[in-house]
Amino acid sequence: MRTRPLKVALLGCGVVGSEVARIMTTHADDLTARIGAPVELAGVAVRRPSKVRAGIDPELITTDATALVKRGDIDVIVEVIGGIEPARTLITTAFEHGASVVSANKALLAQDGAALHKAAEDHGEDLYYEAAVAGAIPLIRPLRESLAGDKVNRVLGIVNGTTNFILDKMDSSGAGYQEALDEATALGYAEADPTADVEGFDAAAKAAILAGIAFHTRVRLDDVYREGMTEVTAADFASARQMGCTIKLLAICERAADGESVTARVHPAMIPLSHPLASVREAYNAVFVEAEAAGQLMFYGPGAGGAPTASAVLGDLVAVCRNKLAGSNGPGESAYTRLPVSPMGEVFTRYHISLDVADKPGVLAQVATVFAEHGVSIDTVRQSGKDGEASLVVVTHRATDAALNGVVDRLRKLDTVRGVASIMRVEGE
Repeated sequence: MRTRPLKVALLGCGVVGSEVARIMTTHADDLTARIGAPVELAGVAVRRPSKVRAGIDPELITTDATALVKRGDIDVIVEVIGGIEPARTLITTAFEHGASVVSANKALLAQDGAALHKAAEDHGEDLYYEAAVAGAIPLIRPLRESLAGDKVNRVLGIVNGTTNFILDKMDSSGAGYQEALDEATALGYAEADPTADVEGFDAAAKAAILAGIAFHTRVRLDDVYREGMTEVTAADFASARQMGCTIKLLAICERAADGESVTARVHPAMIPLSHPLASVREAYNAVFVEAEAAGQLMFYGPGAGGAPTASAVLGDLVAVCRNKLAGSNGPGESAYTRLPVSPMGEVFTRYHISLDVADKPGVLAQVATVFAEHGVSIDTVRQSGKDGEASLVVVTHRATDAALNGVVDRLRKLDTVRGVASIMRVEGE
């Protein structure tokens, strides 16, 4: 066994970083046995050096992250500071100075993953990022290693715990959006500013990463269609229950039927209660993968939090350190297919549309004619009303998003349609 320790530098020592440091210390002997050499925490870059960090030698603390990654004796950099800069510059600098990188930075990888992979390859280093998607759930490695010989056609998942907690509470207790958000905030599931979660930015970054790996092509954050879940109402849940469904914020990555393009999108959707994702409760994450040979695979577990995310980071750290000892590298970017990302308008799915209409003869015929004129086939219609007002719920067969938008635009111009109360996609059937 090699006696000289592999030196690890930690960029960031918040909730995740402090857990990484703790596990490295308390499980030092196990890590040594698994890697084949000791692992030493050689430096910790932070913004507030005066903060007490239990279990970490104060001598390791520095505010000069650039100097830390330039030291030259660091074998692996663990980046858990998040954001685009200075993380991007620090990671590329680490590669230039002979260090591999383990990152949990979904936003950076979704935006600049190709450039980071190229920098790692140019300098013969590794870039691992299991913790960037779905916390402790092993997902990145199965997609880029275990399923490397298979053809993945679809990835469908709940990849944000905050939004799943909110939607689960709205479904189970009948709470409104704001009430459920307030509870999520009080329990620490939602940030003081929950925008990244509830507007789908967090899930969109993860969708970009998953699509790129699953389909061996480059998918950037800007390629991902995104809708948040702030407009989901108790009435939407009531309609979903009548259909035997619930509502989840889903990240959906698909290969086109002809294999010539891919799509990536994040939005609320109704899914049947019989689907495995429908039973994912509270702040848990789950991802459903459909592959040609392997069939349907389900990955489930805690998708956030200090300890779960640190678990994924440490798994990557062990793999990268083993590669260092062997003088080899793990898998890099696989983007050989160069498939284009189709716009949302070309995506086929089913729709649930709720309309407020005048309660008089001929309205249903008018509405049905609009759907027919735009080539959107109706599956079911449900109508209720009194005192001159009515609610009309239409569920369609599969149609493109562009065709459905055409229908909605035309419906809003009908005198008999008082308003389009909600539009919800139906997935997972």
